[in-house]
Amino acid sequence: LLVVFQQTLVSADEKERFDPTQFQDCIIQGLTETGTDLEAVAKFLDASGAKLDYRRYAETLFDILVAGGMLAPGGTLADDMTRTDVCVFAAQEDLETMQAFAQVFNKLIRRYKYLEKGFEDEVKKLLLFLKGFSESERNKLAMLTGILLANGTLNASILNSLYNENLVKEGVSAAFAVKLFKSWINEKDINAVAVSLRKVNMDNRLMELFPANKQSVEHFSKYFTEAGLKELSEYVRNQQTIGARKELQKELQEQMSRGDPFKDIILYVKEEMKKNNISEQTVIAIIWSSVMSTVEWNKKEELVAEQAIKHLKQYSPLLAAFTTQGQSELTLLLKIQEYCYDNIHFMKAFQKIVVLFYKAEVLSEEPILKWYKDAHLAKGKSVFLEQMKKFVEWLKNAEEESESEAEEGD
Repeated sequence: LLVVFQQTLVSADEKERFDPTQFQDCIIQGLTETGTDLEAVAKFLDASGAKLDYRRYAETLFDILVAGGMLAPGGTLADDMTRTDVCVFAAQEDLETMQAFAQVFNKLIRRYKYLEKGFEDEVKKLLLFLKGFSESERNKLAMLTGILLANGTLNASILNSLYNENLVKEGVSAAFAVKLFKSWINEKDINAVAVSLRKVNMDNRLMELFPANKQSVEHFSKYFTEAGLKELSEYVRNQQTIGARKELQKELQEQMSRGDPFKDIILYVKEEMKKNNISEQTVIAIIWSSVMSTVEWNKKEELVAEQAIKHLKQYSPLLAAFTTQGQSELTLLLKIQEYCYDNIHFMKAFQKIVVLFYKAEVLSEEPILKWYKDAHLAKGKSVFLEQMKKFVEWLKNAEEESESEAEEGD
């Protein structure tokens, strides 16, 4: 009989430890007693972890702290369940209150490190349940999530849940993201946000917050700028441009290695410029880099200049198509200077390349004179200016002669 009595006691104790309803009742009772004093809530949770099985019932614990009770699939609270108002969803909808709640979660997870994974899973689940919550509940959850992302309690990979097709289609994801990013940027700044997104390869996926037919930089930019998140709009625009540049360079190199006709390459580049709003200055830098990377250069200084001239003469028509503005010509000059400085065998080839491009009408005299006077880089400046001295003098004389001829003609 004694053994049976002892077993009954043990099983009653186990029931309390391993039955979610019993667990929920213990937590809710404790929260009700502490009231809305979040310092007292944090202390209660800290102490309860020694008596209750947080490891087994992490989901129930976090459901209560966020929604006030255990959530049924879809995000609703069961009618017959006990609930508490000491939770995120019943709190005031403001940043200060959510910051105080974030501290409760921080302290709890710092104290019981094993809850980290359970909390991450909980937030992923809550994001999938967004449609089951009221607008105010969503706003509070968004603010809280942004704060917890900022302080490192959560990993940005949880944002994957926002790419759920139904949430995206109904506009829930984008609206939630506005509140989330506002509180995240408020805690940190756009650069810190960018680093976190990049770590989990999420930096190029933000446009997926919208349905496929609205996944454009223009739409994203308009939506988030109007919502007061101009810095996020600019970040996505920059990411898109960087991605488009990389794609352009990759495709260019493939076209060059295949030996595609220049007219086809020029047409492709111009279409990409228009589509992705890429400037001619950016494009000429990409073309220069692509042209120079298609060759295995000779290691001997005396032979590389000849090799370079032969190679660049062939590509002059392509380069000329994208130096229609003085600024583009100057960009190209600076890129040539940089390349010749960084690749030691090219140090003596700089002037020969510039002269070739002048003759091939890739470069004109005004940008060359401007480069010489005050627009050059510091890299190898004395060497390159010395090389260019005679050619620049010749250009100046030719310019003066043409001016005086024009005056005589008048």
